[in-house]
Order: sequence, then structure tokens, then C-alpha cells
Amino acid sequence: APDGQVTLRIGSMSNGQGHDTIYAQIVAGKLGMPIEAVSVIQGDTDDIAYGTGTGACRSIIVGGSAVAVTTDRVIKNGLEAAAVLLEASVEDIEFRNENYEVTGTDRRVHFLQVVAQADGIDARDRFLPNDFTYPNGTHVCELEIDEATGTIEVVDYTVVDDFGKTINPLLLEGQVHGGIAQGLGQALLENCAYDAESGQLIAATFMDYTMPRASNFPEIRFKRNEVPCLTNPLGIKGAGEAGAIGAPPAIINAVVNALKDYGVRHVDMPVTSTKLWQLMQSSA
Repeated sequence: APDGQVTLRIGSMSNGQGHDTIYAQIVAGKLGMPIEAVSVIQGDTDDIAYGTGTGACRSIIVGGSAVAVTTDRVIKNGLEAAAVLLEASVEDIEFRNENYEVTGTDRRVHFLQVVAQADGIDARDRFLPNDFTYPNGTHVCELEIDEATGTIEVVDYTVVDDFGKTINPLLLEGQVHGGIAQGLGQALLENCAYDAESGQLIAATFMDYTMPRASNFPEIRFKRNEVPCLTNPLGIKGAGEAGAIGAPPAIINAVVNALKDYGVRHVDMPVTSTKLWQLMQSSA
């Protein structure tokens, strides 16, 4: 808008991941504006012609890249107004560090001055990836099992992931932590139980279905190994499922390793304390 406020409309829809923050960061970072100046509208079908929701790590890779290329188009669309202010030809102008500059000179004008001169700048673009991204990482879990009760305590957990370039480290780490919590719940606690005769779900409330709590976790140590991706302009790789993918096998492998002296080589999820106690008793 002429007053420097930015409205971004995008078809992907955040349901807790913080996409709106990251989209605003991309715009603000490219234009050299405060993030507070960017208003993000997501998933409004009255205002946005096309969208696919969010899923499979697509929102920041595909949606974020769409935001990036559209912001680049905003900059391109401002060249003519910048040329008027700088009294130069469009071909001689480049955008750098919040300013349109006449190449090889010290003549420049700030982006917001150009926006005001143009009475606002609009742009629309999309991004379609031509290949997948390939994130990778490793999870290391240390746990202890009480032989008398079968109770498991996860005492140490370390994860190192390569998600390509990171836009918001805090949101990224939070998403990995949430995925690990989901994976631990799947591995150790959460059991959908049905009545054998009627098929009625008998774990129908959280009184009967155990969800992981903070007391189930140690401090999770998380490190990034950033290798930029080459299949999108942001250089990022998928992160959404990483915690939930790595946690169950790491935890179950640790359980099997702890029970090797009992002859245990395999155990099905969820590995409840009752199941472990029975395994140890039958192998004693």
C-alpha cells in the first residue's frame, strides 16, 4: 500500500505451525521492512482464488517459495516508479539493501519512497517445485527400564537434522520437539483399544488414552546441520514430520537394546509398562 503496509494473501493455511510469522519474515527480509508492517491473510476463500491447505511439509517449501518469488516480482514492478524518481532508465537500476540504486553510482531511493510514488505496488505469482526435497537427520535416545515394574524413563535425547537453510530457528525447533512428543506417545503410551466382540472403541477419552506429558521427556538437545537445498529458491527442506518419523524407531530400538539380555529382539508399539513387565517375566 502507499503507506508502506503490506498485505500478503496466500492459499496455504496454518493450523499452529507459525506459517504467518515465517511468510512475514520472508517479505520483510527481502524488502528491508519491519515484520510488523506485513499482514498475512491465509485461506480466505472470499479473498484468495486458489489454495491447497497445508500438509506434507509443503507450506514453507512451496508456499514460502511462492511468497519469495512474489516479493521479487513486487521489487521488479517498482522499477518504473524508481526510474522516474532517479531520472534513469529501468535497465540501469538494481535493488539492494532496501533501496533502488542506479548501477555504479551513489544515487538511490528507498523502497518505501518508490511505493508511495507508484501509489502502491501489487504482484501475484506462484511456485511449483520440479523435484522433492530430501531432509535427513538422526535421533539418539537413552532410556532406563525399571525391572520391577517395567516403567520406562527416557533420560537423554539428542537429534541432529539437516533441513536446509533455516528461516526461523525457534519455530523449527518447536516443531521438532512437538514431533518427538508425538513419536514418544506413539512408541510408549498411546493405545487405541477396541472391544473384541463389539468393536466398540474403549479408549475413547483421555482418561483411557494416555497422551505424553512434559514429565515423560528429558531436555531434548537439538542441533541443525544446514546444507542448502537446490530445488527451491529458499534452500529449505521439509521439517514437519521429522520429529515424529525419527522418535518411534529410536525409542523402540533403545527398548530392544535394553532388553537384549532377556532375549527380546522385537516389541510392538505401544511399549507400555505392563507389556514390558510381562516380557521380562516370561523371559526370566
